[in-house]
Amino acid sequence: MRAIWKGHIRFSLVTIPIRVYNAIDSGQTLSFNLLSKEGHNQVSYEKKDKVTGQTLRTEDIVKGYQYEPGQFVIIDDEDFTKVRLKSTKVIDIEGFVKTSEVHPTLFDAPYFIGPDGDIAAKTYSLLAKTLKESGKVGVGRVVLRDRETVVLLTPEKNGILLYKLRYPNEVRSITEVPQLLEDVKVDKEQVKMAKMLVDSMSKQFVDIEMKDNYQDALRSMIQAKIEGKEIVTIAEEETPVVDIMTALKASIEKAKKPMEKAKGPAAKAKKKSSKETKTAKRKSA
Repeated sequence: MRAIWKGHIRFSLVTIPIRVYNAIDSGQTLSFNLLSKEGHNQVSYEKKDKVTGQTLRTEDIVKGYQYEPGQFVIIDDEDFTKVRLKSTKVIDIEGFVKTSEVHPTLFDAPYFIGPDGDIAAKTYSLLAKTLKESGKVGVGRVVLRDRETVVLLTPEKNGILLYKLRYPNEVRSITEVPQLLEDVKVDKEQVKMAKMLVDSMSKQFVDIEMKDNYQDALRSMIQAKIEGKEIVTIAEEETPVVDIMTALKASIEKAKKPMEKAKGPAAKAKKKSSKETKTAKRKSA
């Protein structure tokens, strides 16, 4: 794995040389080219003036901020240079907080952090272990591509995971969701049944299959077209509307069956053995 950034983690007087690695494998996502319908030639991207239809060169294009409808203020490279932040190649940790204090909507892209060399490995491992045992995460700032970014450092196995964070003012409030009412009364019996269903379906996250079925279907479709085979389409099933209590009861029964099946002959043998033991006790009495 090749590092995409090299620098330091700094908190108080402690400095750790590190390398940052991309945690996302973008090669797993299929990409497509735009082709002409007739000759299947690749289509070039042309920048055109939306009013005149004139094709523009890169040097004919400027950046503008629309402050009123149809009114733009032009921003050039010199203007951007004036507000550019100096890259220090340092992740400055401003503090350590509980993970629960950072709302999930703030999490953005994940990256792996590794030590830069054998000398840094010991201090790096110390920070990773301290984060894990303290239950805290580090929140700090780093300048990337002339822009300051807030980041979060959290322990991951024997290493450290870095998340770029969104700023809170970038995230909308859930209260803006239509028909989200605070005073809706929920039936206690329904809550009880729903909790039973949740309990019956509880499992570890590692046991849930995390598989991109759409990407697999795309690959199969592409391979079928290459081989000239017929592509089988799957018709969507309509979901019937069912009374909530009926649906909850049926769901609980459905969840119980795999559990009973999983117990199998061993559970039956145990039950039989228990019965035989009780019978033997009665006879001896």
